[in-house]
Amino acid sequence: MAIKGNLKEASLPDVLQLLAMGQKTGCLSLTDRSNFGYIFFERGRITYASIVNRRDRLGDLLVKNGLIQGSQLTEAIDEQARDPDKSRLGEILIRRGAITRDQLEQYIRIQIEEAVYYLFTWSQGSFYFEAEQRPEEGAMRVSINPENLLLEGARRIDEWSLIEKKIPSLDLVFEIDRSKPMVGLELSDEQHRIVPLVDGKRSVQELIDESGMVEFDVGKALFGLIQAGFAHPVGRRQAQVKEVPQARIDEHRNLGIAFYKTGMYDEATREFRRVAELQPRNLDARFHLALIGLRKGDDRFALRYLKEVVELGGARASVFHAMSLALERLGRMADARFAADEAARLAPKRPQVLLSRAILLLKLGEVHAAAEGFAAYREALGSGRPPAAYYAFALLAEAAAGTVEAALRLGDEGIERHPHAAAIYLHQGAVLERKGDWEQAEVMYRRSTEEDGDLPQTFKALGDALYRRGAYDEAAECYGRAVRINPRLGDDVYFRMGNIHYKRMERTQAVELWRKALEINPRNSVVRTNLELVESVLR
Repeated sequence: MAIKGNLKEASLPDVLQLLAMGQKTGCLSLTDRSNFGYIFFERGRITYASIVNRRDRLGDLLVKNGLIQGSQLTEAIDEQARDPDKSRLGEILIRRGAITRDQLEQYIRIQIEEAVYYLFTWSQGSFYFEAEQRPEEGAMRVSINPENLLLEGARRIDEWSLIEKKIPSLDLVFEIDRSKPMVGLELSDEQHRIVPLVDGKRSVQELIDESGMVEFDVGKALFGLIQAGFAHPVGRRQAQVKEVPQARIDEHRNLGIAFYKTGMYDEATREFRRVAELQPRNLDARFHLALIGLRKGDDRFALRYLKEVVELGGARASVFHAMSLALERLGRMADARFAADEAARLAPKRPQVLLSRAILLLKLGEVHAAAEGFAAYREALGSGRPPAAYYAFALLAEAAAGTVEAALRLGDEGIERHPHAAAIYLHQGAVLERKGDWEQAEVMYRRSTEEDGDLPQTFKALGDALYRRGAYDEAAECYGRAVRINPRLGDDVYFRMGNIHYKRMERTQAVELWRKALEINPRNSVVRTNLELVESVLR
């Protein structure tokens, strides 16, 4: 079960205590304006933490503590840049013999702790905990009791509240008053590191970046110099009028992807729109905006950006595939067919594209073309495992093509591989019903309702089966559940519900239900006849 809230109402320390006490496993995502971070838990203990777009300080920590030289870090970063997907920085340094695995684990732990401490300073924004989520493959995990971080975190929050009064923004520029001698003044190690950098030109953020220290240490060191009268602000870092750096665009993109993955679609939309503004021909930002539209059910929003991608030269299979889905949901089936065909032309061996096209062909009533499409999908998939959607629709295609036994075999295979897929049970029941096996069809429909209590078609199908054998009370209950989920499910549902009430001599309720049936389908002559006869008696 997801846990979400506002950091103004529940502080991060309170949330950590809650997750620790509940021994939760999953990912806690946090957002503060344009910042995004996450903390992973395993049975209540912190295993990993990171902040999107915050400079990775592992290398800086290792250099600062004398474990490696700056040149070694540069060489390792260069190697990582050549193939960023295969090796993490720490693994490269181990492979080069620069550090041991124990040393890496020690500093990974420090890095994670510092990330959590920084997140403690976020006093606004929101949090969202999703259970059973784990760090990406290859991430080095630790095991930290959150209680051990809370006291240090509380101390830092108190100190940071004082520091912020003197350093309200990381864009501020400070200068050392060189006219005042520092003879006899005891400087901390952190102050010794930043004094040469506080030159009236570098912003606080640049002091952080160039010193290799974390925000808290730099802020505390600079705060001490300010309090002692040795440092004073001279302005803010002036924005340079020039082309937007790629790094800035990447920051917005990374935030957008992080928000998108955690379902924070409004925040993701804001970031991807910013990328599109800064880089008007950026196709990736527009494609992600389209995906957000699809996820939110705003298909016209999705189509707008998909068309822009195509117009800008991004006519890729994935774009036409997404376009087909949006058009289908808008009821524009002919256009959806064109987009699906174009996606298949551009990616004739991509399984997901072929599966979506086959399902669309089935919905269009092109049974034999759909069967061929499902066969092409299975061939492209090879030894991979088909999803539940394949079995649910492919068995219908086989049945519609007249190969009922093949359809049932496919359904049995799907049930074996996906025992909790309600749609497979629903469609398998429909095929069994077509074969005349009413009893087994009802079993399938019942199982479908058990697996998904929010799928109206399953309750309608079960209601039909019960109505057919005269179990009217139970049928009425199923129909009632179906129309509560989808009030416009179909005129036949209200027609049969009306019939059931009429059999109970509840004529007023029967009339109301038949009227609803006519609202959905004014051309239903049987309902109209029933309604006219009963209303004439009631007058």
